Amino acid sequence: MKIAPALLSLAASEVLWKEDFSADGWESRWVQSSHKDDYGKFELATGKWNEIKGLKTSQDAKFYALSADHKSFSNKDKTLVVQFTVQHQQKIDCGGGYVKLFPSTVSGDDMHGDSEYNIMFGPDICGYSTKRIHVIFNYKGKNHLINKDVKCKDDELTHIYTLVVTPDNKYKVLVDNEETASGALEEDWDFLPAKKIKDPEASKPSQDEWDEREEIADPDDTKPEDWEKPEHIADPDAAMPEDWDEEMDGEWEPPMVDNPEYKGEWKPKNIKNPAYKGKWVHPEIDNPEYASDDSIYSYDDFGRVGLDLWQVKAGTIFSNFLMTDSEEEASAEAAELLKLMEAEQAAKKAEEDAKAAEAGGDDDDEEEMDFDDEELGDLDDYDDEDLDDIMDEIKDEL
Repeated sequence: MKIAPALLSLAASEVLWKEDFSADGWESRWVQSSHKDDYGKFELATGKWNEIKGLKTSQDAKFYALSADHKSFSNKDKTLVVQFTVQHQQKIDCGGGYVKLFPSTVSGDDMHGDSEYNIMFGPDICGYSTKRIHVIFNYKGKNHLINKDVKCKDDELTHIYTLVVTPDNKYKVLVDNEETASGALEEDWDFLPAKKIKDPEASKPSQDEWDEREEIADPDDTKPEDWEKPEHIADPDAAMPEDWDEEMDGEWEPPMVDNPEYKGEWKPKNIKNPAYKGKWVHPEIDNPEYASDDSIYSYDDFGRVGLDLWQVKAGTIFSNFLMTDSEEEASAEAAELLKLMEAEQAAKKAEEDAKAAEAGGDDDDEEEMDFDDEELGDLDDYDDEDLDDIMDEIKDEL
C-alpha cells in the first residue's frame, strides 16, 4: 500500500511540548515565579463563548510570571514551530499576549523580565498605536526585534498565533492558520552587520566634476526690452477730491494700484543640462566586519515556556500551546481549533442578537396610548377643565 507523503511527514514529526489543559494538575506543571512577591495570579478558566480551557490573567495592573519546563531539545537542523491561542476576553487596551521560550538553565522560581530567553513571540497591544506581533530572537546575547510591523488581532475572540523557523534561516508568522509575514531572518532582523558599507575613501566630487543638476538656466536666453515695468503705478482713474486744499493738505498724489503690465522678476528659461551625470551615489565596498551565519535560526537548548508579561486590564486566556518540528502537525491542529473558533463566533453573534432583540422588545412591550387625533378632535373646542381631565387620562396611560 502506498502511503501519502503528507501522512509520512506527520508520522515522522515530533511534538516537542504540548499543553491544552485537558489533563488535571496544571498547578504542578506550571511554576509561579517568586522573583517578586506581587505578581498577578493565573487561574484555570474556559473561554468566552467556547469551552477552551486555559490560563487566565485574573488581576488588573499586574506583572505576570508563570512558566512550565519541558524536556530539553535543540532545533539545530530542524524546523521549529511554536503555536498557541490567545483570547482577550476583556477587550484588552494595554497588555501582552506573548510567550517566551527559555533555555533550561532558567529557573521557574526565579524567572523574571530580565531572564535571558531564546525567542519571544505573540501579540502585544497598548492603545491605538501598538497592535503588533512581537517576534524577537536572542542572537549572541542580544535581543533583536523584527523590522516589520506585523499586526495582531485586538477583538474578544480566540486567535491562533504560529511561528515557523526553518534551517534555511527563513521564518513565517501565521494568524488563524493564515500567513501574515514571512522572509529571511538575515533580511528582517539586524542580526549581522551590513554586507556592504559606503566606501570611506570615496567622497562626493565637486559640481565641476559631477554635475547633478538636471536643468540649468538657458545661457542664450535674454530679457525682453519691454520687460521692466514697475510693480505699482498711480491710479489713472483717481481724481483729486473737490474739497482737497493743497495749501492745507499739501500736494495731492493719486493712490497707487497694481500695475497690470508688471511681469515680475525676469528669469531665463530652463533647459536640460548637457553636463548632467545623474545623482551621485556613494560607492560601496564589502563590509570587512560582515560574516555570514547559516545558524541564526538555531538554539542549542530549549527547556522552558513562560508567560512573562504585564496587563493593565486582566482577562486574557492562553491555551493550546504546541511546539513541534512539523508545520503539517501544527496546521492540522490549527484546523481543528478553527472549527471551535467558528462555533465561538456564532455563539458570540447569537448572544449579541439576543441582547439586541431584548433591547428592542422593551419598546415593543410598551402599551400604545388610547388617544389619536380623530378622538381628541380640535383642542380649541375644550375648556380648561376638560383639558385638565384629558391630561389626567394621558398621565394614567403613561
